[in-house]
Amino acid sequence: MKTKKEEYIDKMAKQLKEWSSGIDELESRVAKTSSEVKAGYETLVKDTKKKRDALSHKLHELGETGEDAWSALKTGVEAASKELKHAIDAARDKFK
Repeated sequence: MKTKKEEYIDKMAKQLKEWSSGIDELESRVAKTSSEVKAGYETLVKDTKKKRDALSHKLHELGETGEDAWSALKTGVEAASKELKHAIDAARDKFK
């Protein structure tokens, strides 16, 4: 039986995978745009990827912690998750 920590990490890893697919989709759409607008969108995608990588790193750290310390790191994962979701939503809105 999985612990709450393992369940949380699994849930967040699944969400991270979905968001990574969304970033890949945005990157593909940006690649098809004209060169005049591409630079701004490329920067947006690059920033979003940095946020994704930060969340991935925090999830890895969370996996390395003991059962009693994981709830303290969970706050950082939650914050990074919100930042990434906001960045992806903003990028999608801007690209419409």
